[in-house]
Amino acid sequence: MATHAIIETGGKQVRVQVGDIISIEKLVQNQGDKVNFPVLSIENEADLKLGKPVLQGASVTGEIVEQKKDKKVIAYTYRKRKGSERKVGHRQPLTVVKITDIQG
Repeated sequence: MATHAIIETGGKQVRVQVGDIISIEKLVQNQGDKVNFPVLSIENEADLKLGKPVLQGASVTGEIVEQKKDKKVIAYTYRKRKGSERKVGHRQPLTVVKITDIQG
């Protein structure tokens, strides 16, 4: 079993291992930049370390692979017999990150 960590990003918690490629909410850094995430817990073969709420001295480092947009989501509102329709599309901006290192 490889070491994995629970990180927090964009108000969500994500379980990662070294080498994982994850899509998260958009970060302001550019492609190729290194990014550090707050670590909530780290687990390896021997033990589990939990933070309260974050682990002090632990870090997960990733490299930004690309900035992109997710698939389009259509929000459609219709009121019967009123002649009222509304159609709005939304594409969520995402950042693709490759996890390069887990320290803890």
